[in-house]
Amino acid sequence: MSAGPLVIVGDAMLDVDLEGSATRLSPEAPVPVVDTERVWHRPGGAGLAALLAARHEEDVVLIAGIASDPDGRRLRELLHDGGVRVVGLPMSGSTVTKTRVRARGQSVLRIDHGDASVTPGPLAREVTEAIAGARAICVADYGAGLTALPALRDALTAATATVPVVWDPHPRGQKPIPGCALVTPNEAEARHFSGDEPFDALRERWGTAALCVTVGARGARLFVRGGERSHVGVPKLVAAASADVCGAGDRFAVAASVALGDGATPAEAVRAAVEAAARFVAAGGASAVSAPAAVARFEPAATVSDEWSGADVTDIVDRLRAQGRTVVATGGCFDLLHTGHVRLLRQARELGDALIVLINSDDSVRRIKGDDRPIVSAPDRARVLSALGCVDAVVTFDESTPEAMLELVRPDVWVKGGDYAVDDLPETEVVRRHGGDVVIVPTVAGYSSSRLIAAARSDLTRKDA
Repeated sequence: MSAGPLVIVGDAMLDVDLEGSATRLSPEAPVPVVDTERVWHRPGGAGLAALLAARHEEDVVLIAGIASDPDGRRLRELLHDGGVRVVGLPMSGSTVTKTRVRARGQSVLRIDHGDASVTPGPLAREVTEAIAGARAICVADYGAGLTALPALRDALTAATATVPVVWDPHPRGQKPIPGCALVTPNEAEARHFSGDEPFDALRERWGTAALCVTVGARGARLFVRGGERSHVGVPKLVAAASADVCGAGDRFAVAASVALGDGATPAEAVRAAVEAAARFVAAGGASAVSAPAAVARFEPAATVSDEWSGADVTDIVDRLRAQGRTVVATGGCFDLLHTGHVRLLRQARELGDALIVLINSDDSVRRIKGDDRPIVSAPDRARVLSALGCVDAVVTFDESTPEAMLELVRPDVWVKGGDYAVDDLPETEVVRRHGGDVVIVPTVAGYSSSRLIAAARSDLTRKDA
């Protein structure tokens, strides 16, 4: 039995849970509206397997590709805080992120984004040394391509001669290398791979010493070389059927790997793994290893006054883009903020990850609206807008139209409220030249600052008469 680390190999990603309540349907479609109350982050895929292993093992190494974008940095942070040592592989693209929207404990929707892929090539010395010196190896294949790397497959195949390798397969992944001590598909995966053949034929096809098919709350079925079959039931400590089972398969594979590394037989390892997975689900599943995050994934608004130079505006935009955000911009006088303004701003913010509001300076408003406007000065208008949670920054400009400021902001999306034709807007040429899109949002009927001001003045006139 080796004294080396437990090594996890596979595709790592970032998992996000948005939790809240759903008490109404959307007016746009018959779907529930989830009001977010809490946000949780945790490593996903092989990252979750490594994090779960580190809760019980002192020396855990994760061999995975992790991108250098904001989500990738968050993933590294979570793994480091959880006691996992990451041995990275070269990556391209953005971190794969899986977001679950949950209402009252039930999953409503899952949103996946990210296109990260591992760059083929020879393995770094740190990778080969970790594999060769492992006490046990758990391969968590999530179908993102890492297990297809020839150099990695060769290193893992060589390791099977001295190290127990447990392979948790994925329908979109690669077939396990020959010589694995145990392969652990769930029932749906096993049927996908075996087709019309019995599960034991699958063990023979993969050349593995043992095949374990997990069957959820019914436990696991074990097929061992030589024709031996057995069933391992789940202990009664498991939570209700509605419990969150996310991560249970990772916990199972890790526990089996640890047991085999400690010298257990396949049957002993599967019994230990079934009990570990049951305890994991009963304790709350993946939610028990999730870290809280801000409900809104954007920072409080930063107000940029008209005294600031254009370079400051550029710095703010560069900072937002460095965080991986899609920058949306909109503009206007915003004199006497009303319901129509708020709806426009919220709709604009939903088109991206950061909203910059461009407001006309006092002189600019006077040129457009007349000498008796604005009612509210530019600094006060900016403060009110900055207090809205959907606004990330407010920028004041002196010109009558915002083209010059748009040259600096270069938004990914420019939002205009009204009944305009996109091609008739003077801003369209600037936005499109920098690769952005222009979106027209209809205004709310019955609301306008000019109308509110006129009504207020009329009321004052009647009172004075």
